[in-house]
Amino acid sequence: MQPLPRAPKAVLFDMDGLMFDTEALYRDATITAARNAGFELPLSAYLETIGLPASSVRERLLAQFGKDAPLEYFWRQASELFTQMVQTDLRTKAGLPEILSFLEAERIPSAIVTSSSRTAVEAHLSATGLQGRFQAIIAHGDYMDGKPHPAPYLLAAERLNLPIPECVALEDSRNGVLSASSAGAMTVMVPDLVQPAPDVLGRCACVLADLHAVRDLIAISLSGLPG
Repeated sequence: MQPLPRAPKAVLFDMDGLMFDTEALYRDATITAARNAGFELPLSAYLETIGLPASSVRERLLAQFGKDAPLEYFWRQASELFTQMVQTDLRTKAGLPEILSFLEAERIPSAIVTSSSRTAVEAHLSATGLQGRFQAIIAHGDYMDGKPHPAPYLLAAERLNLPIPECVALEDSRNGVLSASSAGAMTVMVPDLVQPAPDVLGRCACVLADLHAVRDLIAISLSGLPG
């Protein structure tokens, strides 16, 4: 394992699919809600929405279902199904507690950079006992342009008072990688539901299997020695 180009001064975490195993829950809730509303949402169409802000998801769903589709009803049903699933099935991704403890021991600040609402972030952190473990939370509504625009990651670096090139961004989706890399962060992909396409690979410092491997990468990068 080769170290990152620079020793990281902060780590910026995407949330859904990276910190929490929520993407599979979103997937199942959304596809089920669509079917209940009389629409068919192919898995391929759903996967294209991962990491997008709500406005972009809305546009894609209207293109899929038709411009007169009752999206408010559909979203309400999907949200209710997802909430039910979260109460029983929310899990942290492998290695999350360990990497947070490592960063705290090394006094490296961390932030969450997500397209989800601040309410969702706080609910997930509360449900898993992770409140107070992040120095900043950048959520939907904090920025004008969402992922894949670089604005969310640029704002995170600003909140931490650090240059973005000194930050590592951890992402699981194409749009997240585009956002982080365009901002200038050292971008590491940890794929969840979707494996990276060749053009996405070119935007990443590396692609790793889980957060355990990310923790090892950061440790190596701090020491300046190859693994």
